Amino acid sequence: MTDENTNPEEPVIRPEPSEGAGRRIDPETGEVRQPAAPGADAAPGAAPDSGADAAAPDAEGADADEAPLTVEDILNAADAETAEPNDEHLADLKRVTAEYANYRKRTEANREVERERAVGSAVAVLLPVLDDLDRAEKHGDLEGDAPFATIAAKLRAAVGKLGLEPFGEPGEPFDPTRHEAIFQQPSSDVEVDTVAEVVETGYTLGSTLLRAAKVVVKTPA
Repeated sequence: MTDENTNPEEPVIRPEPSEGAGRRIDPETGEVRQPAAPGADAAPGAAPDSGADAAAPDAEGADADEAPLTVEDILNAADAETAEPNDEHLADLKRVTAEYANYRKRTEANREVERERAVGSAVAVLLPVLDDLDRAEKHGDLEGDAPFATIAAKLRAAVGKLGLEPFGEPGEPFDPTRHEAIFQQPSSDVEVDTVAEVVETGYTLGSTLLRAAKVVVKTPA
């Protein structure tokens, strides 16, 4: 049996956080609240929120900055630099061109030196044979169309094609860099040291001196 004096339990209304900002019905007027527009609660002149909305453009900018370069981007940049070369590029081009030209000159010079050295090593073993031919010629053994004379002519022509050049003639000035004096004769007929007789012919191969000429020298008396 229900006690009449006992009041039934009345509903309890508790205010929500933020002083009732989330209520749909205004407790004072009893009217239904309309949802506030985004940003309406912000005070006039207040700075915009620098939260997630402000961070979004920065994230997009970071992604754009970190985007990997493509082959097309690199080629376009290279074409742009090539189309409009500046003074620095022109200076670099001239420097590289000069270095390449010097490199070619050095390479060609070294190649020629190596060729002369290789040919000189092969021809050097024939110098004693050529000396024998010179002695035979002085004794008159290479006159006429004798077979020995023909062989001597062919051998001399062959080494001549390789670049071998003989030097040393009576009457030419004595050069200590090319001649080796084995005997000196004082003479009143000369004013400077002069080759009087060639005992052994000298040979050069291009710019290389294979052997100095052994000579008798006349010196001023």
